Amino acid sequence: MIPLTDAIARVRSGLTACDRETIGLGEAAGRVLGQAVKARLTQPPFHASAMDGYAVRSGDLGENPVDLTLDGESAAGHGLDRAIRGGTTVRISTGAALPEGADQVVIQENTVREQDIITLNDTPQPMRHVRAMGEDFTDGDTLLAAGTRLTPARLALAAAGGASELSVTRKPRIGVLASGDELVPAGAPPGPGQIINSNAPALAALLTQWGAEPVDLGIARDTPDAVRASLEQAENLDLLVTIGGASVGDHDHLRQVFAEMGGALAFEKIALKPGKPTWFGHLPDTPVLGLPGNPVSALVVAELVLRPAVETLSGETPRARLRPAFLAADLAANGPRETWIRGRFDPETGGVRPAGRQESGLVSALAMAELLIPRPIDAPALRAGEPVDILVLD
Repeated sequence: MIPLTDAIARVRSGLTACDRETIGLGEAAGRVLGQAVKARLTQPPFHASAMDGYAVRSGDLGENPVDLTLDGESAAGHGLDRAIRGGTTVRISTGAALPEGADQVVIQENTVREQDIITLNDTPQPMRHVRAMGEDFTDGDTLLAAGTRLTPARLALAAAGGASELSVTRKPRIGVLASGDELVPAGAPPGPGQIINSNAPALAALLTQWGAEPVDLGIARDTPDAVRASLEQAENLDLLVTIGGASVGDHDHLRQVFAEMGGALAFEKIALKPGKPTWFGHLPDTPVLGLPGNPVSALVVAELVLRPAVETLSGETPRARLRPAFLAADLAANGPRETWIRGRFDPETGGVRPAGRQESGLVSALAMAELLIPRPIDAPALRAGEPVDILVLD
């Protein structure tokens, strides 16, 4: 068995980012930039008013109040086409260009208008209520680095910088292959001794959420020929994810067939609970990540190992996912494997606590979990109120 951190490192080093493609902004949500986005213009492109009010030369404001003559208007999209005159003020709206020579905006609440005479109650403060030209970004600035996942706000920044198309990493094609005579597809009635294959739809949903393209390869039955046929159909994939079939039982043929087909292992077990039977290796043309068959184990390992794999294939810059929290309940000492406890937020204290029973076959308990609490190998017991790290589940 190897530590979880080593397993993640070996998976990352065994994968290569997919090639790039160019797509429009409207298609880019959730994709990962393959090339940095640079500004093609300056934002704001001029000094702009941050408020509705009156543009002035700050030197014309003296002892309060000051009366100035109204001499024009600057509206958003329709600026004043000349410089402001001394001893005058210009009506201005939010977002409008500041007239040449003006360097301050007096907000409307601090003024009184009597026909064309504006009484202003403000002190000289150059650039007050003004959005300075280029204060957001300037032409040539790097707005978004390669490896950045595109959120709506980041797409807005790219659009504001003048981009209409983006270079992104192609969506990784990831095959999902379940294994076992006991499994039937979701929606099919189980026969005697059979259960629903709940892992495949869950993993497909996670892969889609993480920006990959899942490919359902069905269920490999428990014979070497069936397993071989399933592995042979796993073509044109960036990663193959198998579920179950890798134990040492008489009917678990996956690892044996994998080796017979020229597969090479990078690791075969992780010192992890749940998820010990997780393995990773390469067939001649395809990297393969083997997940445990138990539903909770499979989905926890997906969060911990498969998600970094998708990040690597997508070219996404790794980011810290753990955040600090505190316990709302006691935790017992941990054993010889790193343990990830399924947990929930406590509504009364704001802390975190285990979410019911922790057995690896209980899908109902996992469905109620909002977070995972990592417990290092041989970690001592913790009392309620003590700090812990957590991984929030999306």
